[in-house]
Amino acid sequence: MASTTKIASTLDQKIKKVRETPEGFAFFVSLHNFVEFIEATPSFAVFFIAAKKKGSRSGEISSKYSILKEVYQGIEDIDVKTTADLGHDRFVAIRELGLIRDNNLSNNNSFWKRREFLRKLTNDIHETLRNHLSVLEGKV
Repeated sequence: MASTTKIASTLDQKIKKVRETPEGFAFFVSLHNFVEFIEATPSFAVFFIAAKKKGSRSGEISSKYSILKEVYQGIEDIDVKTTADLGHDRFVAIRELGLIRDNNLSNNNSFWKRREFLRKLTNDIHETLRNHLSVLEGKV
């Protein structure tokens, strides 16, 4: 497992990218990359364990994270050609992110309308995860 210092450094690079990326499709890609890093990091698994398990910290970021997860999944799905039923939420995410990618920007687009809110959520999640890494570092 990577050291908490290396994980913290990479997490900080990801949040810096989110903070510095101007409004547009690239911003949503930076959110995708932030979520992708979190999900690929074993140190953060404690946040995604079912809430019923003792010691789970999932409630700390779950509602905030679910919104970012919609962006992540939409970016993953945006170029997928399928006839399968992806469900309403995934279809809407694909459609709205596709419009943003095509520079069809409108406040009728829920992702575009919530872009600054998404940036704030990302900062909140970053703070929670950094605090978690600080606690882990203290245990080592």
